[in-house]
Amino acid sequence: MDRASRPVVAEFDAVHRHYRMGENVVRALDGVSVRIHQGDYFAIMGRSGSGKSTMLNILGCLDRPTAGRYLVGGRDVSQLDDDALSEVRGREIGFIFQSFNLIPQLTVLENLEVPLFYQGRVGAESRRKAEHLAERVGLGKRLEHKPLELSGGQQQRVAIARALMNDPLFLLADEATGNLDSNTEQEILALFDDLRRDGVTIVVVTHNQKVADRAEFTLWLRDGRVERLDDNRRPAEAAP
Repeated sequence: MDRASRPVVAEFDAVHRHYRMGENVVRALDGVSVRIHQGDYFAIMGRSGSGKSTMLNILGCLDRPTAGRYLVGGRDVSQLDDDALSEVRGREIGFIFQSFNLIPQLTVLENLEVPLFYQGRVGAESRRKAEHLAERVGLGKRLEHKPLELSGGQQQRVAIARALMNDPLFLLADEATGNLDSNTEQEILALFDDLRRDGVTIVVVTHNQKVADRAEFTLWLRDGRVERLDDNRRPAEAAP
């Protein structure tokens, strides 16, 4: 399906995020507009202070714009209260963190079931789904292991599978390979490639050019504004 005809899962419409520091106003985001379509593989890049972290927080419904609109699945979530934002986070967005954020006392299977546990959906169905996703990320034989019994790459695979448990509109990865060695980083990026081919929408926030190069699109931020949007697809794949 042509990209333009696929649904927009996340949209920034002239988003501003300003912070007051004493008498000064910091324009962390200053009129950012971008659309992320279903099935996109997006990277967000920029130097320190460019607005990456602020954009990440708004994308993940951890913060709200000062002005402008942020739409998730076509719904404007810009002015939702904390409880409503929490529900959007839990149901619509799959988070992948640099530090994995697994619960060390729980097994792989139990960690995978956590997102559904908070929705009261733990049972035979959630277990089957967890087992399926563990197989999908290559950890079907590690279900009873605990995080500290796994390598860093295996822990990140668990985190990726956990992020998929709610069938989110998109995965949001924050420096997902930052704690991994170069070989393991390539394994995780290859897994992202596989997920993208399966139609999963992925947004990575990174400072690593090698990570961004694997994405289809790279959004460059500078001083809170969009500096440019690169289309990384090969000419034969690029939309006309």
